[in-house]
Amino acid sequence: MARTKEFDPDAALQSAMRLFWERGYEATSMADLVEHLGIGRASIYATFGSKHELYLKALDRYGETFSAILFRELSAPGPALPAVRAVVRRFAAESAAKETRLTGCFVTNTAAEVGARDSAAARRVEHAWEQLETLLHASLVRAAAQGELPPERDPRSLARLFLALMQGMRVMGRVSDDPARVREAAEAALTLLD
Repeated sequence: MARTKEFDPDAALQSAMRLFWERGYEATSMADLVEHLGIGRASIYATFGSKHELYLKALDRYGETFSAILFRELSAPGPALPAVRAVVRRFAAESAAKETRLTGCFVTNTAAEVGARDSAAARRVEHAWEQLETLLHASLVRAAAQGELPPERDPRSLARLFLALMQGMRVMGRVSDDPARVREAAEAALTLLD
């Protein structure tokens, strides 16, 4: 007879996601995971696989969670440009805020820490960036169709610019003590929507 799990795998995955997001892959040991999740090493292996497999599952969870938020924000009915501006400004604010800037973005952190040497993580990073670019592009295409965006502006190029800006703000926010740096960069880029 199979034993029933004495923990909630979904809650454990959420907790692991938070730990990896805060510390990174290399700085998080299996002992850290055991302590943080409050479950035994054997249970972690039996439920999630290796530390690397758990990391990838945590990265997937992060991507699903934040893609859903961005989809809601960028797909709301009505004018599209206010939503694009709001998302870019939110990224800037989070990148500059003391309580969120040091954590950064799990996807961006992964790209910087392990992306070049971990093809499975790199694929997930690329997928997350493609999703963000697609959401931005769709919003900007809608803005152009609704007459909000000047006709000479290319929605694809703008989406890529904002993607690079938003990821760059996350990296800068982790190190810089100057919140004006990311806010001013965001506002300068947003003038391209006028």
